[in-house]
Amino acid sequence: MRVVLVSLGGGTPETITAECLDALRQAGCILGAKRLLLHLPQGCTRNQIIAIRPSELLEAILRQQEDCAVVFSGDAGFYSGARGLLPLLTEHGIPFKVLPGISSVQLLSARLGRPWQDWELVSAHGRDCAAVQAVTHGKPAFFLTGGDLGPGEICRRLAEAGLGGLPAVVGENLSYPDEKITLSPAAELAGRSFAPLSVLLVEAAPRHPRRCPGFPDEAFLRGAVPMTKQEVRAAVLAKLAVRPGDILWDIGAGTGSVSVEMALTAEQGAVYAVECGAEACELIRENREKFSAWNLHLVEGFAPDVLTDLPAPDGVFAGGTKGNMDKIVDMALERNPHARICVSAIALETLAAAAAALAKRGLEAKVTQISVSRSRAAGKLHLMTANNPVFLITGNCDA
Repeated sequence: MRVVLVSLGGGTPETITAECLDALRQAGCILGAKRLLLHLPQGCTRNQIIAIRPSELLEAILRQQEDCAVVFSGDAGFYSGARGLLPLLTEHGIPFKVLPGISSVQLLSARLGRPWQDWELVSAHGRDCAAVQAVTHGKPAFFLTGGDLGPGEICRRLAEAGLGGLPAVVGENLSYPDEKITLSPAAELAGRSFAPLSVLLVEAAPRHPRRCPGFPDEAFLRGAVPMTKQEVRAAVLAKLAVRPGDILWDIGAGTGSVSVEMALTAEQGAVYAVECGAEACELIRENREKFSAWNLHLVEGFAPDVLTDLPAPDGVFAGGTKGNMDKIVDMALERNPHARICVSAIALETLAAAAAALAKRGLEAKVTQISVSRSRAAGKLHLMTANNPVFLITGNCDA
């Protein structure tokens, strides 16, 4: 017995390759989703079995004595159930062959008359996806949609993140007689209903040039709000060992300078900037847009009150706790005992409070003092002007 994994293309006879059509007509048994079996071409066996999950498919295949064809929509190599079935066939020593087909990304590309090799390919078919992050990699993002996460919901998320102006295209029922292409800004598509067989293409979001942490202070909009200086910001990101997919909290975010730097470094993750000052919150919004830090989320209010609904953090920076050090550290470590924590302090009392809060939770507090002096012109001479020494108190930051 041999198994052939057959790609059905767009689902219409015109999009099935001759190779796949021949395999279907030679198969003694055809397995797959009910929707696909209902639209098989003429000349196929009546021995058809509805099965979707890889384990179900394998169980049905093992009961057969004839060659089997397992059908997948689009291309078997593009977000299909073939990924789960192939290892099972290999494990049981069942010979197989995979036949490619025309995928939905190829169909939309052809309809739009543009190449797709530079698109970011994302599956939102029956699964959640990071829609905002997908459009921030500098490339158009193609979403294979389905279930609760259709084009309207994805566009709603983009609009909420401030990306509602991005041009978007929805392709409904591609290759079918009722095929429809809709071009519109994402904000105008937000919340709308589309056919279950839909795909979405969104143009790339504006992207700030990437560089090592430690942007010049002058790059940020500041107003009268205190800001963590360049050298300290770079040290904070180093202490927290910020990684591309991290979830991060910035408590007492001020101008959002640290939040922005963390967001650009953890571009596949998310940063939650917690701030209670009205002027500071406005500066965070402005700096977020200036630096295209679309994965930065402003959380207005006092910590720890507003931390309850935030996702568990991989790292926490506390630049201002307003006397709530113990509660903030407790909440972060309750959500994730391995969360990396960094507290900045210029007062000895804050230093002592941070060290005590970490020790209370069984963590060794490691303290680094940073003293920065910068040159300034004084006539023909240049003098060094010292900034306040800053203490960085860290816990769980040994990675």
